[in-house]
Amino acid sequence: MIKIEKFVIGPIGTNCYIVRNEETKECFVTDPAACPPELTGHIRREGLRVRAVLLTHGHFDHIMGLDDFLKEFPVPVYAYQEEKKVLEDANLNSSLGMFGRPYTFSGAEYLTDGQVLEVAGIEVHVIYTPGHTIGGCCYYIPAENVLISGDTLFHGSIGRTDLPTGSSSQLVRSVREKLMALPEETKVYPGHMEETTIGYEKRYNPFI
Repeated sequence: MIKIEKFVIGPIGTNCYIVRNEETKECFVTDPAACPPELTGHIRREGLRVRAVLLTHGHFDHIMGLDDFLKEFPVPVYAYQEEKKVLEDANLNSSLGMFGRPYTFSGAEYLTDGQVLEVAGIEVHVIYTPGHTIGGCCYYIPAENVLISGDTLFHGSIGRTDLPTGSSSQLVRSVREKLMALPEETKVYPGHMEETTIGYEKRYNPFI
């Protein structure tokens, strides 16, 4: 059984999730936009053992806490293979253009579509969902009916596509063909705003 805890952090309010295995107190963390004391302190107070960081994509507002977080918890960082160029280029990850301070990260381990990771005793399936960025992906935990969607799918919306490497046609195709194929009861944890379900988005999302 898992528990998911949300911390809204970073310059534009990114959802950073702690996904914890309740039996073992192992966990992984997604998209650390920053590394505030409330995040690291909570992990320590709860006695959690961090096993990895999973990135849904490489935009600055999902990665700028990486260096500080890894100083506290030196663990592997995973991202989709096509996102390497975004992570390592301050123009492509928009840190230079939107935040005004260049940030890059070059220490990730790269994943492929359909790959299954076992992290913190949790089976995580990698779903490649390009469109918001060239190498965006989602993380699906079938045993728990959970999808961590990053900025691919939101409650009633989808991610923006006007930033470097974005493509609206690609994003809509990713959502329709890959995410809408998941069970309707799947709970979706997006990169911003509130949670939703696949069933709700099938019925009410105007972009699908």
